[in-house]
Amino acid sequence: VLENQDLQDSIKPQKVEFHSLNFNTTLHWQPGWAREARDVLYFVQYKVYGQSTWQNKDECWGISSRVCDLTHEISDIQEPYYSRVRAALAGVYSNWSLSCRFTPWRETVIGPPMVTVVHSNKSITVKLQAPRSPYKRKRGSKIPMTNYYDLLYQVFIINNFLDVQHRILVYEGKEKVIKIQDLRPGVSYCIVAKMYMPMLDHSSAYSSRQCTML
Repeated sequence: VLENQDLQDSIKPQKVEFHSLNFNTTLHWQPGWAREARDVLYFVQYKVYGQSTWQNKDECWGISSRVCDLTHEISDIQEPYYSRVRAALAGVYSNWSLSCRFTPWRETVIGPPMVTVVHSNKSITVKLQAPRSPYKRKRGSKIPMTNYYDLLYQVFIINNFLDVQHRILVYEGKEKVIKIQDLRPGVSYCIVAKMYMPMLDHSSAYSSRQCTML
């Protein structure tokens, strides 16, 4: 019995945590300290906080991977959820390892917008597209994150003539197409943008840099 107890403890999953970007949510965990870790199989369950019964996640039942996609299981974004993982090796099962409570709306990370840049000789037109959630409208298109939050676009210009790290905020608001005027011909400019959520005072990462020479 003691050997089984040792094995149970040695394979028990560690650090069970949710990772979420634009409501694409996966559960991650670390293996226990068993030397045979690569032969261990994992079993994932989830539930809404306050419910008594756990649901099995069928696609993550007896898997060797240490990541499980729960995007569509926890799609009620205002609800707090828990998940838990147990491990099995050679017919011995570990105890369950519990995640922290996770509320998608509060805790998902919002990604940067997509940025397209079109230039004329003295101006740059910037087209912005909000990141999309995994959830679909009836017609099949993915719902943008701006449907779930009051989000603003922040657009920054980097004048490569100056110090590269010097980003100047040129626009903040909800317009998807903006024009930056009175720029100098022959100068290379780069544009980056991010999403900003005033209510929670959160910002996304910067978008990838779009550069153009006027």
